[in-house]
Amino acid sequence: VNGVLKNLVLGENEIGDEGAKAIGGALAVNGVLTNLVLMSNNIGDEGAAALASALRVNGVLTSLDVGSNGLTEEAALGIVRVERQRNKLTSLALENCGIGPTGAAEIAEYVSGSAVLKNIDLSYNNFGR
Repeated sequence: VNGVLKNLVLGENEIGDEGAKAIGGALAVNGVLTNLVLMSNNIGDEGAAALASALRVNGVLTSLDVGSNGLTEEAALGIVRVERQRNKLTSLALENCGIGPTGAAEIAEYVSGSAVLKNIDLSYNNFGR
């Protein structure tokens, strides 16, 4: 495990679920990475679940971007639900994740209760549908 890397940007690399699972495994034991960008990587629900699972045990990641991966609303909310308990992210990007009005309401609860979240990107979702 790398003990010095703080910023990992892998946007638009088509890592898919398998890559997200591998990153999730590393994230679970990493104690220094604070920023992870995985936007536009064709990550699906399995990959998102692996990342959410890693977040449960990771105490240092403060910025996560999983936008534009074609996640379902439920997969995106899985990450939000873990983070509600963890409460470490200062920045979260869930743009273009198919989040509708019900998901938006749940995210609003998370945002209102977070003491640390400073930035959230929810652009290109389906709040009005």
